[in-house]
Amino acid sequence: MQFSVGVEYAFHSLFYLIGLPQGKIVGIKDLAALNRLTETYLSKIFSKLRKGGIVRSVPGVKGGYELAREPGKISFWDVIEAVEGSSHFFQCAEIRKKNIFVKDPGIFSSNCPCLIKVAIAEGEERMRDYLRGKSLEWLHTTVEKDFTVERKRAISKWFMTK
Repeated sequence: MQFSVGVEYAFHSLFYLIGLPQGKIVGIKDLAALNRLTETYLSKIFSKLRKGGIVRSVPGVKGGYELAREPGKISFWDVIEAVEGSSHFFQCAEIRKKNIFVKDPGIFSSNCPCLIKVAIAEGEERMRDYLRGKSLEWLHTTVEKDFTVERKRAISKWFMTK
């Protein structure tokens, strides 16, 4: 299992949207410049975030993006699911039914689930629950507390000139 780098870019971009003054909109061009990547690539990520209800797009010359919900109500899992989709990591192919020692594959019914599938699904759900417990607000608060006053000013100044 591996998340795409798009998930990381989503988090880093969203991090900066949190600290902006209320009503401040940031264009995809500026967010792409901030992360040193192409607008096209970041636009694809933000399209997914918009469809997932994480961000809201504001049209117009001074348009761009803003968070669609309070940062405390956007979990890590919300962001990951928006970017990566909602499919499960493990797709059981029921290969146990093809084993040479199985004479009647019908013995494996819904009353007899594959324990491999069950164990992996339980582990995945625990991971999802953990990530549902971490919010963008938590991320911002935890990271920003270590920023110097100069860094906070530089970030604010950079965004206010955009």
